Amino acid sequence: MDNEKHFSSLLPMVALRGLVVFPGMFIHFDVGRQKSIAAVTKAMGSASREVFLVAQKDIKVEEPVKKDLYTVGVIATVSQILKISGRENGPVRVAVEGLRRARLVDVISDRHTLSAVIEEIPEKSSRGITQSYIEALVRRTKDLFSEYSDVAPQMPSDISSTVLGENNTGKLADFIAGNIMLEYQDRQFILENLSPVKRLEDVCVLLEREIELLGLEAMIQDKVQSRIDENQREYYLHEQLNAINEELGNTEENEIEGFRNKIFDMKAPDEVKQKLFKSCARLEKYSPQSPEAAVERNYIETCISLPWGIYTKDNLNLGHARKVLDDDHYGLEKVKKRIIELLAVRSISPDITGQIICLSGPPGVGKTSVARSIARAMGRKYVRISLGGVKDEAEIRGHRKTYIGSMPGRIIDAVQKAGSSNPLILLDEVDKLSADYKGDPTSALLEVLDPEQNNSFRDHYIELPFDLSKVLFITTANIRDNIPAPLQDRMEIIELGSYTHEEKFHIAKNHLVKKQMAKHGLKGTDLRITDEALHAIIDGYTREAGVRKLEQQIAAVCRKAAVNKADGGKKLTVKPTNLYELLGSVKYKPDDMILANQVGAVNGLAWTSVGGEMLTVECAVLDGSGKLELTGSLGSVMQESAKAAISCIRARKAKLNIDPDFYKTKDIHLHFPEGAVPKDGPSAGVTITTALLSALSQTEVRGDVAMTGEITLRGRVLPIGGLREKSMAAYRSGVKKVIIPADNMSDLDEVDSAVKSNVEFVPASSVETVWNEAFANDGWLVKAEKPAPESKHIPEKRKGSRTGITQ
Repeated sequence: MDNEKHFSSLLPMVALRGLVVFPGMFIHFDVGRQKSIAAVTKAMGSASREVFLVAQKDIKVEEPVKKDLYTVGVIATVSQILKISGRENGPVRVAVEGLRRARLVDVISDRHTLSAVIEEIPEKSSRGITQSYIEALVRRTKDLFSEYSDVAPQMPSDISSTVLGENNTGKLADFIAGNIMLEYQDRQFILENLSPVKRLEDVCVLLEREIELLGLEAMIQDKVQSRIDENQREYYLHEQLNAINEELGNTEENEIEGFRNKIFDMKAPDEVKQKLFKSCARLEKYSPQSPEAAVERNYIETCISLPWGIYTKDNLNLGHARKVLDDDHYGLEKVKKRIIELLAVRSISPDITGQIICLSGPPGVGKTSVARSIARAMGRKYVRISLGGVKDEAEIRGHRKTYIGSMPGRIIDAVQKAGSSNPLILLDEVDKLSADYKGDPTSALLEVLDPEQNNSFRDHYIELPFDLSKVLFITTANIRDNIPAPLQDRMEIIELGSYTHEEKFHIAKNHLVKKQMAKHGLKGTDLRITDEALHAIIDGYTREAGVRKLEQQIAAVCRKAAVNKADGGKKLTVKPTNLYELLGSVKYKPDDMILANQVGAVNGLAWTSVGGEMLTVECAVLDGSGKLELTGSLGSVMQESAKAAISCIRARKAKLNIDPDFYKTKDIHLHFPEGAVPKDGPSAGVTITTALLSALSQTEVRGDVAMTGEITLRGRVLPIGGLREKSMAAYRSGVKKVIIPADNMSDLDEVDSAVKSNVEFVPASSVETVWNEAFANDGWLVKAEKPAPESKHIPEKRKGSRTGITQ
């Protein structure tokens, strides 16, 4: 047979997808592709009714070519064609019977059908193989098939009988391969094997593999079925128990079952679910009226109400965020820029954590309201936690559930109120936390605000790990230095400074007036506040870093307008001329003496928790015995600065136009106005020194000059803090020149642009430079030899504007 000549022929061809047909195999299958339908129709109409069936390598290919087909197929006769739909070109069902193997030589494709140039393949002879081996192989194959039939689902009996009655190796291999569960690639492998004995050996290998796989599947099915039976048994028992409890009127069991259902549906980790299931089991054992049952019930309800795995989707549209922030607040460019950066990073890396922002600044500058706007811009739930006066660690971490009246801490409570695991939580007044014998709440916040730890935060009450890493924490503070250093280290601090007059005007006109008019039910036909009136209110009725008092004054005007409307009056127009009738007399009048040249009076700059302030240091030199009198509620550091100032002047008495023995024959009295307000700090050193020299030399000091800086015995001027707030105070007071330490020149980047445009900043590294700029003439020197001037910051000839806020 091996030397038999091969003859080529041309037959219609059908490319099979996921199907392999063997010689002697009768099978029917569906044909859907038009070319395949045309091929079987053409074969049906021929005299031999023969068609070539060959499998595709990739079943996804719709228009196969030769490279997409296996090289060995089967010549089959078409027995029947049935239409399985009413459509003209719909799919058909074809019945065929395999005849013999053939090799694909070429594929001929036209518009309507596929044809194949094929050559028949004879089987190889079994020379060299004994008949005994063949009989043993056939017997082993039949035994394996019997084992396969025992484990295979629903194996037809006629197939088993056909296998037992067949002794031809080639036909037996083809029949078994065509009737057991095999992948079409394995069947193609058997089809391409032309040696009957080798083919049967390969079938034995496949049978052993399938027997092993079917055994494993049966074992897995048994395990699954046993679990299903167990769950069904529990279900039936629970249903019976519920029916009994319902008849008895016992609602406790129904409640516990409801807890279990909710726990099962939670998106919490398995650790959480297992602990809550155990709590439900304990609750079942307690009497419904016992205190332990109430404690356990409250605990389970609290844990179930937490938003385990529930997240809101962030709105990362930068244009939307900018619009929301600009609509709610005037300016605050530094904060807005940081939020836009945060959203941009989240849009690129959604899983980023560890971005905790602290807004630090005076009261009324919009720290709390800007956090609410950030939540609205991001589409997150907003929860505010006020930490002012909190001194118990349990306020943050919660109380142990064993105590009567115990509850979760404020962090878990805020997440519970938000209803999502990624809200924006505002920790307000974080600088006003305190500690006592009950613990230190700032230490508890270290874990909450640490990105490396808060992904498994454990509240003392729930005693379960809760993920806070997706929460956006924003904190606020008035005094940054009051925040402990470890807590500061975990936050990115953004400083919010005081507002300028122009900023307050824009905030009032664009936001505060509209807000208060809407709050008081007023319309544009009821009240109008002129721009001049707003300027007058800002200058005469408020003096603050923020706009809170300004809003209160506008609210007072709205109340007067409401009374006027209720009385049937006409539209109220607020002008500077009628402010006295509406708000009373002016509270803050300009002090002309501050900007006038005086002897022994110098304008100093101070930092307070509500912004910067300008205060005048007064010095009087009297006949006496060298006593030093300090008044104005001065702290120890400021008293030491006064003593250092006297020693500094004494060291330079030879160059100064003063009495050399003033420290023996004169009494010196230094006074700081507003004596009821405590004052301390070293930054008044240059101010005290200048006031003392002015009084001793009877030389006038320029009233349009203010100064700040620490003084040393050698006359060096050392850097200070709070330059931004101090410079704002000088700007508000109308000062034109501010003397600052030379080392603070780099801090001018933080100073508001409006201040730098209207105030000249003079750097000073020595006290002589300060005196040279501060005195109106050279009367303080023995000789009129001025020291060389240092580089100055000349104000730009433009009008600046800073940030503002409203809500």
